[in-house]
Amino acid sequence: MVDVHSKTIIAFSLGANLGDRPAALRHAVMRLKQLIPDLQCSSVYETEPVGYTEQPPFLNCACLGHTGESIELIHSLIQSIHAELHRQSRPRWHEREIDVDILIHGSQIIETDAITIPHPRMHQRAFVLKPLSDIAPNLIHPIFNQSMIELLKICPDESGIELYCDYEQLLQG
Repeated sequence: MVDVHSKTIIAFSLGANLGDRPAALRHAVMRLKQLIPDLQCSSVYETEPVGYTEQPPFLNCACLGHTGESIELIHSLIQSIHAELHRQSRPRWHEREIDVDILIHGSQIIETDAITIPHPRMHQRAFVLKPLSDIAPNLIHPIFNQSMIELLKICPDESGIELYCDYEQLLQG
């Protein structure tokens, strides 16, 4: 049993729009669970691309858990997941075999060349806020001091987001 009182809450956004999208999300979740055993995941949503729109729709979900691990170790795991799923380097907002982003790590505010937490654009993206609001509606954004559900209500993103499957269906393939 995880003692959540001695660990930091961490939230992730996962997305994929190339290849076997459900398999990519499954792989990423299973790898994250190796480091964060209490990880819970939202339903999966099919979403319109944001920014560069001439690409296939994404599958997106959010995950939430508790960790005592360093942010550097978690970032290293994410880089390994990207490599395992053969993520190619492309311009910002273009296609992705997989994209795993750390959204929130407790109340920490981190800004380095490699990591920015909280995610700098999460409050502007329905494809991030909707799944995260499903599993953590009262999670507070450490900069805006508003809950995820409050941020979703005022989110300017009007791109399409539709339920694709629940998490249990994703696991079944």
